[in-house]
Amino acid sequence: MTVQVLYKNNGKSRNSGAMVLFTEEKFQLKHAKKFLSKSENLFVEKILKNKKDIKESIISLDLNERNNLILVSVKKDLKSSDVESLGAKFYSFITKNLFNDISIMSESLKTKPGKDFIGRFIHGLKLKSYEFNIYKSKKNNNKVVINLIGKESSISIKNKIRFKALEEGTFFTRDLVSEPGNILHPDEYAKRLLKLKKYGLKVTVYNEKKLKNLGLNALVGVGQGSVRGSYLVTIEWKGTKSKTKPLGFVGKGVCFDTGGISLKPAKFMEDMTYDMAGSAVVVGLMKNFALRKAKVNAVGVVGLVENMPGGNAQRPGDVVKSYSGKTIEILNTDAEGRLVLADALTFTEKKFKPEFMIDLATLTGAIIVCLGSEYAGLFSNNDKLSKQIFDAGEKVNEKVWRLPLHKNYDKLMNSKIADMQNINYVGGAGSTTAAQFLQRFILNKTPWAHLDIAGMAFSKYGGAINPSGATGYGVRLLNKFVEDNYE
Repeated sequence: MTVQVLYKNNGKSRNSGAMVLFTEEKFQLKHAKKFLSKSENLFVEKILKNKKDIKESIISLDLNERNNLILVSVKKDLKSSDVESLGAKFYSFITKNLFNDISIMSESLKTKPGKDFIGRFIHGLKLKSYEFNIYKSKKNNNKVVINLIGKESSISIKNKIRFKALEEGTFFTRDLVSEPGNILHPDEYAKRLLKLKKYGLKVTVYNEKKLKNLGLNALVGVGQGSVRGSYLVTIEWKGTKSKTKPLGFVGKGVCFDTGGISLKPAKFMEDMTYDMAGSAVVVGLMKNFALRKAKVNAVGVVGLVENMPGGNAQRPGDVVKSYSGKTIEILNTDAEGRLVLADALTFTEKKFKPEFMIDLATLTGAIIVCLGSEYAGLFSNNDKLSKQIFDAGEKVNEKVWRLPLHKNYDKLMNSKIADMQNINYVGGAGSTTAAQFLQRFILNKTPWAHLDIAGMAFSKYGGAINPSGATGYGVRLLNKFVEDNYE
């Protein structure tokens, strides 16, 4: 279902169909009364009086045979994320009740909570409206037309661009994560990233031959069992002429993860198409920067591989030399994401010398056991960076929770025959030891944060502003983080 929003800043009359009025808490009409006739007011107040214990925040009434009335109760002191969630809830309400021609009277609420209430309300509505249905033979071609009527419906050009960029960046991330593994393998993924050049991004693709010559053997080793290629792709955005260090974002792009020779159980293995979600967040974020002309210099680096149990696949017990020069004993080929990130982090630090590095990955199942689907795990070597990410997450409701790193965890990752091993065989602290492993590849004390988004990238049931499936978690979080601290 598609959503079309029409802005009628000078309009005063509603279309036939459903009229939407914002009300004070508990459906107190007050300012909204002027949009109803005297008889309609009496009718509505009588119905509301008989519904004293309404628990919903959105209700609909039949005014007559041709017109419906939708009332949206707005609480005081709503945060920006609450307004967006209300917009998303409104979308679910109108689609469930089959409303497709709607007129929102933007001036029906006298005091709007926060800045740009209407803009954020529609932003949340659009984020919730996402569908991935390109492989369905019968598509839902219904269209919802939303008429925004009144002076309060005018959204600044700056915010229109900003919201649209965030929506397109988030939708691009969701599209990538939603694609099946036979379509979005590393070869196809790299081709799609090259198309981002049209937005003003500089895209460089390092193929398997180049990676081997450079010495990114940890990354290449993960993909060597697949008939598909392995790649490292850099995406650069120059939004300022100053020679400031770029902001660095790194993503794990395992397009499908069988576990390799350490094969995963068959049940739910189909979900491993989203093991590239970390890379998709980086890509969506970079597209968002380009679309809104962000006033920062930034670089996104993604490692793209497919982890398959082929005849040439990496074996448990193999030893590889990473790009950093450190050697890794592979005890479990299903702990592959950290190998991809190890080389990608060192490469990013050496080549771009960034202000900081933030990596994102669906790295461990342990983080889901720890935090469920409410928070991403945050690990960092820098308190200031951690706080900035945490604060941004609270503002956009893409939450993170910081977990510990400590040198004592290193002994759990030490190998008898190499510099380190890729899993902790003793057991426990699965997410922390994975992050502790990654920290070893930060060579120059660059401020770094690792976000384990395994519980956040994909939702079976949907969330506040996303339908079920790929969530796009991380794009809005990191965009807010950049807006607040670097622009």
